[in-house]
Amino acid sequence: MTNNYQNIIDQFRADMAKAGMVVKEPLFGDSLLHRVYVEGDRPGKKNGAYILHADNHPAGYFEHFPQDLKVIWRQGDACGKPLSLAMRRQIEAERKRRQRERWQRQQETAEKARWIWQNAKPVFETKQHPYLRRKRVKPYGIRTGRGSLIVPFYDDTRVLVNLQFIDAEGNKRFLAGGRKKGCFSPIGQPMDGERLLICEGWATGASLHEALGVAVMVAADAGNLEQVALVARRLYPAAEIVIAGDNDESGVGQTAAKKAALAIGGKYLIPAQTGADWNDVISAGGAV
Repeated sequence: MTNNYQNIIDQFRADMAKAGMVVKEPLFGDSLLHRVYVEGDRPGKKNGAYILHADNHPAGYFEHFPQDLKVIWRQGDACGKPLSLAMRRQIEAERKRRQRERWQRQQETAEKARWIWQNAKPVFETKQHPYLRRKRVKPYGIRTGRGSLIVPFYDDTRVLVNLQFIDAEGNKRFLAGGRKKGCFSPIGQPMDGERLLICEGWATGASLHEALGVAVMVAADAGNLEQVALVARRLYPAAEIVIAGDNDESGVGQTAAKKAALAIGGKYLIPAQTGADWNDVISAGGAV
């Protein structure tokens, strides 16, 4: 019995690792929900969870929240056996608990973001920060604090929910625990029925706004382009929306821009030069 039990534990751990979730602490086949630390996460964080039934029909599930990884696991001849009602209830309860925790963290981060924004100093000229000078863009309403530029990000109700910080070298970070998916930073005032651009980086958005005189919604990265595009279409259903993507060597920017445009029936623009974004093009004297 002991050997069989240990075999189940070892196989479960091995399959977790194969899926990209390496857990070194002891695992238990006691049919209870366990939160665990996953190798590579920040120390002290338990972003993994699992349930393991180590009975005559070994089965369970494991998930790693940052990866959005969720795997239903069965061993041997139990492959066709459905999950028990108790296990399904545990999984659902855990999902709802995580949602509550995430919502609470987002609310706390939004409050922190609003406090920081209210106490940050306005930036009036390009010469006030090295990043603005290097990118050759005007500040367009952003602020500064502790040597970094501060870019506000809003949700679809136009409420400030997060901040992006950009230091002198161009390193960027958001407030931990805050919302980003579907959130955007506007440059100019979007109007329904008019042309509206969506891009990745803030400096790219500033360059496009200055060059074309149209409103821009900054998505922060390629992975958020489609979500911001969907928000833009809901807020401005009659607008001509254009996704101004990056020409990444990896192809990620181009693919994301095309996908976002397709999702809303819009258009997309990609710089001709590989490795360039629209800030690079405009700063070099090129046209959009």
